[in-house]
Amino acid sequence: MSGKLLAVAVAIGLCTYGLQAHADDDPYSDFLSQGHVDGELRAYDFSRLYDTNKTPDAHAFSLAALINAQTGAFGGGFSFGGSFVTANSLGTQSDTVAKIDVSLMGPHQSIGAFSQLFAQFQRDWVLVRGGFQYLNTPWMGGNDSRVIPSSYNAFLTKFTPVEGWDIYGIRSFDWKSRTSTGMYNDNLYYPSTYDGDQMYGNNGSLPGTARSATGTWTGGTTYTGHGFKAQAWYYDFMHFARMGYLEGSYTLTTGTPFNPFLDLQYVTETTGSDNVLVDTDTKLFGLPGTKISNDTWGADLGTSIFDGRIDVAYNDMKYKAGAVGGGALISPYTTNYATDPLFTTSMIRGLVEQGPGHAWKAKALYNFFNKKLQLVAAYAKYNTDLRGNSHDIYGDIIYNFDGALKGLQLRDRWERSTGGIDNLNPGNESFTYNRVMISYKF
Repeated sequence: MSGKLLAVAVAIGLCTYGLQAHADDDPYSDFLSQGHVDGELRAYDFSRLYDTNKTPDAHAFSLAALINAQTGAFGGGFSFGGSFVTANSLGTQSDTVAKIDVSLMGPHQSIGAFSQLFAQFQRDWVLVRGGFQYLNTPWMGGNDSRVIPSSYNAFLTKFTPVEGWDIYGIRSFDWKSRTSTGMYNDNLYYPSTYDGDQMYGNNGSLPGTARSATGTWTGGTTYTGHGFKAQAWYYDFMHFARMGYLEGSYTLTTGTPFNPFLDLQYVTETTGSDNVLVDTDTKLFGLPGTKISNDTWGADLGTSIFDGRIDVAYNDMKYKAGAVGGGALISPYTTNYATDPLFTTSMIRGLVEQGPGHAWKAKALYNFFNKKLQLVAAYAKYNTDLRGNSHDIYGDIIYNFDGALKGLQLRDRWERSTGGIDNLNPGNESFTYNRVMISYKF
């Protein structure tokens, strides 16, 4: 399917170009001259430190390169693009898999893949793209907290009727996880090595005999203007769940250092047809079910303060008797990654990973030295029906260089999770996660 979709995308672009090329005196004049290459180098060092002596600490180091290339526009708006990603541990991976943080780049010493290979047509009001590509939607995105982001084999259309208002239609077929070396017909609920994949740091609750995933239909719209931001999305995670997602915020500009804001969100999910989780009696948080049902809402209230921000957020996920996971929020492309848009999700996990219940989170950040240094602190509290009560303490230090070193960023993220039951943290004891991240964009 991956090769077929890519070939169709390229063929459509070339055929349409061929029909229009006669209208241009020199259709290739900008093909290379207006093309560009950019990328990013990353050196990440991750450590999982467990208070229990029954689980060994886990560590991983990776040096990675992400290279992007795109041609200039030709034939009235056509272009081609691609991205190659590669990561190498420089021989530092342990011989014992349990001592490796496999979420960084899997258990292997090196991985590499083409994460993007696409053809597109773009004008001021329309974008059409087909092939391997990065997506940026609330529940299907790049999950870019490791050395290599996720990407999707998809057909995307985007319309911009007026400035600030975008309308999206997306059909994805398969995807590449953060540790995979190609596109696969699975998602994060499948076992790590399903159908030859190398998908680590995933949920993995489905049996290896489950039928393969068939992708997602997505439609959405976003609006920004006059202090308002709003988005509405529909996802048909085919044979997993049908999701509706709404989010809206308003920021009151006061002309002072204090600009208060309020952000609201709502998620609802139903079963859909021929549900894989239901048909395989898959247990999430220890509970199988006869249906998919979820209702989650949230609010985030805060204000800017000079060159910083403080806010307090709340989410509530209803318990649903008879539903898979007691009403778990089914998120095939973020679960266990902790990259979902719920306001109270922490670096390690959120309600998607803990199930029904409620959570609140307080966060403060401040920028220093003309925004070169940013300090972040947060505290989150989770009270859940199936994984008990826990809390997370978070700290983040980010420094961005300028001048000759512009593009270089140093970052240290630290979080400690305490509490929970049923092995939420290994041995039901505290767990500290430290991520040192050095990156250079060029």
